[in-house]
Amino acid sequence: MQQRLQKLIASAGIASRRHAEELISAGQVSVNGKVVTELGVKADPERDHVKVKGRLINPLLERQEKIYVLLNKPRGYLTSLADPQKRPLVIDLIPASLGRLHPVGRLDFNTEGLLLLTNDGDLTNLIISAKNRIPKVYRVKVKGVPPDKAIERLRRGISIGEGERTGPAEVRKLRESDANSRFEVVLREGRNQQIRRMFDAIGHSVIRLTRTRIGILEDKRLKPGEWRKLTAIEVKRLKNTRTRK
Repeated sequence: MQQRLQKLIASAGIASRRHAEELISAGQVSVNGKVVTELGVKADPERDHVKVKGRLINPLLERQEKIYVLLNKPRGYLTSLADPQKRPLVIDLIPASLGRLHPVGRLDFNTEGLLLLTNDGDLTNLIISAKNRIPKVYRVKVKGVPPDKAIERLRRGISIGEGERTGPAEVRKLRESDANSRFEVVLREGRNQQIRRMFDAIGHSVIRLTRTRIGILEDKRLKPGEWRKLTAIEVKRLKNTRTRK
């Protein structure tokens, strides 16, 4: 059966569907020896030979076992598969025996908390798709005590850059002191460094940021640097996540 190349690449566990599209546009993908740069091209892995960066992915599609890992990412690790600066990578925390996994979405270098890694491109696309708006929950420690009016601005949506405005967010104050405050923030979108930029916009920079939940995924027992496989029930519930406007 013919499928879009980006879906086949994601199913092979080589990259997320979004990254697969970048590989296609960059001329890194070929079908039956012919380089493809158009995103709409389809191929049948039972009849066509698909290569990514010169590597045949058909065998990967034939024997691919879907792996789902929940990691408690520590600070000081990069959510990437490679880094020219040789900084620590989240994949270094996962055994190589699990095969090639990719992070689903991103956490900043100095942000900690739950991160999903998988070789299932379809699930990756489901979670990061703006259409689904799967909620992510964060604990945030900020400098000072933002006034209630400023927090209300965050809840409604706030400008965080030229022509860039966030959508509504759930923001709940947990506690405060003279020096800092702690909040729980629920987002249904994933802009670059969004929470840090949101609090910067109201004049209270983030001191510490931790993601505590991804949709239905939560695990308070996982210590920083620890990981576990998802249960079959968790995978099923995650895949059955309904779109929420």
